This record gives sequence, C-alpha cells and structure tokens, in this order.
Amino acid sequence: MGKCMNKSRKLISIGMFFALMPISTSVFSQQVGCDFDAGFRAFDFWAGEWDVIDNVTGNHSGTNTIQKMENGCMLMESWVSSRGSTGTSVNYYNPLTKQWRQLWISEGRYSIDIVGNIEDGAMVLEGSIYYFQGSIAKFRGRWSQNDDGSVRQMFEQHDSETDSWNVWADLNYVRTEN
Repeated sequence: MGKCMNKSRKLISIGMFFALMPISTSVFSQQVGCDFDAGFRAFDFWAGEWDVIDNVTGNHSGTNTIQKMENGCMLMESWVSSRGSTGTSVNYYNPLTKQWRQLWISEGRYSIDIVGNIEDGAMVLEGSIYYFQGSIAKFRGRWSQNDDGSVRQMFEQHDSETDSWNVWADLNYVRTEN
C-alpha cells in the first residue's frame, strides 16, 4: 500500500505541474511595458542631478543622482553626503498594489523599507528604518515638488517612548547646472 500511495502522489504532482504549466507560461510571456499605467510616472519629478541643502541649517548636505532605469520602470538613487558617506535606493511602482516602494541601504549603518503613493500632490512613503546595531523604528518620507522645480524631501522617525514623530532629515533638492 505504501508504494501505491507514493506512486499516486508522484502522478498527482506531475499532473498538477502540467495542469498549471499553461497558466504560468502565459503569465510569464506577457510583455507589458511600464508606460501602460500612469502610476509609473508619479515619482518622475524626483529624477535628475541634485545639490541637496539642509532646510534646518542651510548647509550643503551632499549630492544626489536619481536615474530612471529599466525603461522607466524604476528610479535608482545614488547619494553622496558632504562628509563622504554614501547610500543607494531602488524605487519602483507595483501596478498590482498601486504603490511605490523604496528600499534604501547606506554604507553599513541602516536600511529603510517604505511604501506608499501620491497624497495631496506629494509622494508619501511609510514603513521602517532598520539600524544595523539592532533597533527598528517606524519611518516615513515625503517628497513634494516646489514651484521653482526644486524638491523638498522630509523624513520622520517615530519615537515609541513619546509616541511622537520627529524630523530625521528635512532637505531641499536643487537641480545642478550641467
């Protein structure tokens, strides 16, 4: 009886594989570009070469390059601070969830994983910041285009002890003159 059950299980598994094969083949064979959904363009205002100014101190914070990649399906961020530290993020729109996602990694200090979309004309993403020494906090970012074409980026981190949001960074992105 054991051999019969094992053989039946194998036949069922093989049958399920072939039964699902046309479905998975048709899903993978769909070639849909990123221009079919306007959601892919929602964060384009952030693309470019930027000098970044700290809105609190007025000091130059660094430079940032935001490139549209993969035929406009994602944005790649390359940050260099005025002190020489670096970071990179991948930003992409998921047409199924209708949300943008940013995955950020800095050089050994923390990572950020936030999702969201356009709210009241600004890109608003929320999630978590993961400090590599072992702590996690709620985190959110807001990017809004100013009338002069610059972009304000404001990050806030949640303080669980006071149940309040504190400004983590408030930056103004000004296009570089190339």
